Amino acid sequence: MNEEIQRIKKLEQIKNKGINPYPSSSQRSFTCQQAEESFKNDETITLAGRLVLIRLHGKACFADLEDETGRFQIFLNKNDLKDNYDFFVKNIDVGDFLQVKGNLFKTKRGEKTLQVSDWKLLTKSLLPLPEKWHGLVDVETKLRQRYLDILSNKEVKGIFIKRSKIVKLIRDFFNERGYLEVETPILQSLAGGAAARPFITHHHALDIDLYLRIAPELYLKRLVVGGLEKVYEIARCFRNEGIDWAHNPEFTQIEFYQAYADYRDLMKLTEKLFVYLIKNISHKFIFEYQDQKINFKPPYPFLDYRQALLDQTGIDLNKEETGGLIKKAKGLKISVDKSWGRGKIIDEIYKETVRPKIINPTFLINHPIEISPLAKQIPERPNYVERFQLLISGFEICNGFSELNDPQEQEKRFKEQQTLLERGDEEAQPFDQDFVTALKYGLPPTAGEGIGIDRLVTILTNTHNIKEVILFPTLKPKKE
Repeated sequence: MNEEIQRIKKLEQIKNKGINPYPSSSQRSFTCQQAEESFKNDETITLAGRLVLIRLHGKACFADLEDETGRFQIFLNKNDLKDNYDFFVKNIDVGDFLQVKGNLFKTKRGEKTLQVSDWKLLTKSLLPLPEKWHGLVDVETKLRQRYLDILSNKEVKGIFIKRSKIVKLIRDFFNERGYLEVETPILQSLAGGAAARPFITHHHALDIDLYLRIAPELYLKRLVVGGLEKVYEIARCFRNEGIDWAHNPEFTQIEFYQAYADYRDLMKLTEKLFVYLIKNISHKFIFEYQDQKINFKPPYPFLDYRQALLDQTGIDLNKEETGGLIKKAKGLKISVDKSWGRGKIIDEIYKETVRPKIINPTFLINHPIEISPLAKQIPERPNYVERFQLLISGFEICNGFSELNDPQEQEKRFKEQQTLLERGDEEAQPFDQDFVTALKYGLPPTAGEGIGIDRLVTILTNTHNIKEVILFPTLKPKKE
């Protein structure tokens, strides 16, 4: 008989006995961890949790109860429980939630155990759990039913506990340095702040199209204009792009902005942040990631964008015209779309040739102006900007720059981006008149940075696929 049908029959028997299989009230005096750590022989305690193992021995049984803190063994027998023991054997399954009361003792083998004198059903489960000793190994099921993945695999639970700790540490780091945490709109009338294709939706009451934000950047800089000199947001962002081991359409990043600072200041701050994180989660600077050893000990080396591309491909951005770049890209088997501008072509060549070869934390600096419409130019190199990316194991983890605060120059670059957008480049940035207006009121010298939290967690937990560090990654609906 189907397992679910069997359990539904047991559910009916429980209800016929006048027992509510889903009561709202419960009691617990100890967690499983507390029972283990502060064990006192013959002490009376109450535990609550999920039943994960039952071992029947005639008129007695041992079972394991599990809560968030761990497992604890319980012992039930007919002499103590009378008819309640038979009812337990007939109607209770692995996966059910129980409340159990009794006295602590040690078995002949020295196992800490609770001898149950009373028990209460808290939740009747209707589907069996994956077999604990095999774990949940099917990748599709792991991602679609993350609750089963966490139940079955302790390592998975550990990843998300560590992720939570990393996010908290990031907050602590910036709060301790006087940054103000803020919230900016997710629904935006223009999708700006990054080169990405946005998701579009429609607001019926206002009868306008809106976009899910691709970055909080332009709103955070408006706040600096308003006099908030240090701000940050841990932001959910959305980009309507491909899905692979390094990309998910919905992701989390921190963006932060600091007045009276430039990109050099933020590179120093980034090194301090990584030292702070590692000291609090690992205490060692060498991390294993995908059979590579990554050394997080600063200082991190600098790599000039133009020089890196020249070394890897022979392309000199000071000499190569757009036509030549297209030929070089095709020679590298990179398909070039007719809507792409010079910056997009350069960026795609870089992603294919330079980025994958960088393993240890490295600051890639001084990017071409064509791919950095919001960054300030280098005075002695006007075709390049004061920008950096922190690259680790082929990932872009951080992206920051000295913010462009010249409203006339920003307006000019927005117009160039708008032209690319109208030519069909869906990743180009739209013209944001309100942001230009904000700059006209005056943005002090400011530096800003974004850090991809999902990617950072992927590396710090030695996880290959970004989906493994996102509790509920984006997946195509499963056909029933």
